[in-house]
Amino acid sequence: MAAVSGLMWRPLRPVSGLLKRRFHRTAPVALQVTVRDAINQGMDEELERDEKVFLLGEEVAQYDGAYKVSRGLWKKYGDKRIIDTPISEMGFAGIAVGAAMAGLRPICEFMTFNFSMQAIDQVINSAAKTYYMSGGLQSVPIVFRGPNGASAGVAAQHSQCFAAWYGHCPGLKVVSPWNSEDAKGLIKSAIRDNNPVVMLENELMYGVPFEFPPEAQSKDFLVPIGKAKIERQGTHITVVSHSRPVGHCLEAAAVLSKEGVECEVINMRTIRPMDMETIEASVMKTNHLVTVEGGWPQFGVGAEICARIMEGPAFNFLDAPAVRVTGADVPMPYAKILEDNSIPQVKDIIFAIKKTLNI
Repeated sequence: MAAVSGLMWRPLRPVSGLLKRRFHRTAPVALQVTVRDAINQGMDEELERDEKVFLLGEEVAQYDGAYKVSRGLWKKYGDKRIIDTPISEMGFAGIAVGAAMAGLRPICEFMTFNFSMQAIDQVINSAAKTYYMSGGLQSVPIVFRGPNGASAGVAAQHSQCFAAWYGHCPGLKVVSPWNSEDAKGLIKSAIRDNNPVVMLENELMYGVPFEFPPEAQSKDFLVPIGKAKIERQGTHITVVSHSRPVGHCLEAAAVLSKEGVECEVINMRTIRPMDMETIEASVMKTNHLVTVEGGWPQFGVGAEICARIMEGPAFNFLDAPAVRVTGADVPMPYAKILEDNSIPQVKDIIFAIKKTLNI
């Protein structure tokens, strides 16, 4: 026992040094935040930062939003800043545009962008054109936001992508986030912008968690409007997409990487103004281009990218024609098997990439 006692009380300097060398720190677990919570956090921070910001739309207040994106905001900010509206998109969009003209910063939520058709006169003729028509004297700092594009099992009247519709119109800025970092940074930039901004979210992405980097957790975090992000570096082909299909492109890239094909995946983030510099630089490096979108093919986002590439300096670098992967040129069917065949899948992207590379 004495011997044991002696061992216990003997100076441990050499052993201590050994232990120090063996200890190692494991990487901290990255914070996971859903797209829904990222948008909520962004709006919350901007409502807190600027008393001119307010949110209005159907079910945004007492019900916490149809998709719970505005959860907790009504309890925190009250009836004057989180406003439930009647089911009248033309009416409350007009109220929001008028409020923006009067100096406030409204966030106008459409329960789905399919319903924004009821208010498109307010969005285009009142919001988008006023700054130009007033000779730069009257700005309209407003955000139109809500879910856009295909969901699941909601058929033709609730599944349309409006990226090309609103991206067509001068006077608007149009953003389309994919992950949580995009969502928070873009909603904050949109609210602070002095121009009308359309933010096209995706219902199927709301509940998806993503790693949330430390910089995105800051109240000063912004994603600049008009700047794309390269989500994956590659050398063989450029794949350009926005919103939910970005994830499909990354899945396709991971599969093809095992076959020796390295795809450069670009997340557009912004539809208008389009970041052609990033796309052109990538095409000049890879010499091949595939665009992927959930919307219809005719006059779509991919069509615009291909036209710009053809008209610009990157065209001479192409080793093969650019290829578009789009939604089917039909109203969205209700039957699941038909719906699946109307929306770009990972296998469709892989097929297009192999076709472009002739492999």
